[in-house]
Amino acid sequence: MKHTQENVQKQQELKKKQDTDKNEKAARGSQTKTKGSTGRRGRKRKSDIPKDKDGPPPEKLVNIQIPPQLKKQLIDDCEFVNHLGKLVRLPRSPNVDEILQKYHDYRLKKDGLISESVGEILNGLQCYFNKALPAMLLYKNEREQFEESIKEDVSPSSVYGAEHLLRLFVKLPEILFYASIEDETLTELKQKLQDFLRFLQKNQSAFFLSTYHSADDSGVAVMTEEN
Repeated sequence: MKHTQENVQKQQELKKKQDTDKNEKAARGSQTKTKGSTGRRGRKRKSDIPKDKDGPPPEKLVNIQIPPQLKKQLIDDCEFVNHLGKLVRLPRSPNVDEILQKYHDYRLKKDGLISESVGEILNGLQCYFNKALPAMLLYKNEREQFEESIKEDVSPSSVYGAEHLLRLFVKLPEILFYASIEDETLTELKQKLQDFLRFLQKNQSAFFLSTYHSADDSGVAVMTEEN
């Protein structure tokens, strides 16, 4: 899981290219409508049919299966932030660093030792999270909170918690696509990531918030109970 910043940068460049392609298609569509105002309707040629969107083909992506309970967690998270205007109260406890350490301790107790691969994966998750959070893990209305919370020499993994860490697993298949990982290593990585997700699910009530907060008219944060 090396070259993290490069992989995330590729994701951002791909998104920009997709946006550019969409704008070009929209412009061509506008021109077509103008030409069609004469009343003549021509056949749609093969060259005019939109091609598949750029991006990794689904069959090339590692299939990370998020447990149903955690999928619901993602849906609720989106609902709170995007539709109800609420935010995760920061700093979180446990934060991402602490959750990764808890998983480390869990594997150590269960296996009697920590394999080199597990250590590398935990370090990789921490690194990916810190690089990916500002680039692709925040909703639009969380940006201001991020800028207020993350100052110099403060890593996102020491401030954010399980809610945003889980979002990383949605993006990981595309991020890993650009990491040039060998198939055998990728298979082992997938198994370890699935085990980590099971660990998150097992500790869902301890790791994830059941309350989000919103700001009142005076800007003071108040807690709001989850329905």
